[in-house]
Amino acid sequence: MADTDELVTDADGWTLRSATGCLTAHSEHTVAITEDGVEVLTLPSR
Repeated sequence: MADTDELVTDADGWTLRSATGCLTAHSEHTVAITEDGVEVLTLPSR
């Protein structure tokens, strides 16, 4: 259960955590930059 959308950054300047310590998840997309623009390579698999 998520109880906040607030994040804090650790001292390493990279790691993000929930402000309340609740469990979180992070996802990213892989993209290709082409002459025609950007193509998302990791679209959701719904």
